[in-house]
Amino acid sequence: MLNMDFTKVVAIDTKTMEWVASPAPGVWRKPLAREEAERGHATSIVRYEPGASFKSHNHPLGEEILVLEGTFSDETGDFHAGTYFRNPKGFVHSPFSKEGCIILVKLHQMAPDDTTRVAIEMDKAAWTQENNGVKKLALHSFSHEQVSLIKVPAGIRIPVGHQHQGEEIYVISGNYRDEFGSFDAGTWCRLPPGTIHNHVCSEDSLLWVKTGHL
Repeated sequence: MLNMDFTKVVAIDTKTMEWVASPAPGVWRKPLAREEAERGHATSIVRYEPGASFKSHNHPLGEEILVLEGTFSDETGDFHAGTYFRNPKGFVHSPFSKEGCIILVKLHQMAPDDTTRVAIEMDKAAWTQENNGVKKLALHSFSHEQVSLIKVPAGIRIPVGHQHQGEEIYVISGNYRDEFGSFDAGTWCRLPPGTIHNHVCSEDSLLWVKTGHL
């Protein structure tokens, strides 16, 4: 098991990690949290070399992906950088990448009754204007779980407050800091239920934020 104690704060600079080979040729991973070697709960950064692919497979408790670089594809279409999608329980596909890509992947973490398939392109979606110049793109909501992209101007403090069901943050670009440290682009953080924190971005930043799911 890797980082499966959800009562602890985890912060990983994924840029400094070594790539680990997956079972598929040309597909590499940086494991962030993992229940078992090739099954169960898993959060990873995954890189497809140009032309790499996975054989057809299903996802017993769903799959959640944020495309960070390049274009990720399967039978349902091509998903370029900035695309967020969710494949629910039982979804079957054969993913590949013609040009290569890097993605943030979460496996086996959806509620069994969360059956909505989601595919949102960041540059084509409608963002909402929040306070202090912050912009938010709501990606998914189910029960207590909320997933969003947040654009934060430099110097703006975001009072996140008390996270009763926990929070995950991936810094897509820029930087943010809170009571636990300063985190640059490529950092994945997981804050346990009950965490109290506030964060501020030292430069214009784009964050993927997930709350209420732990």
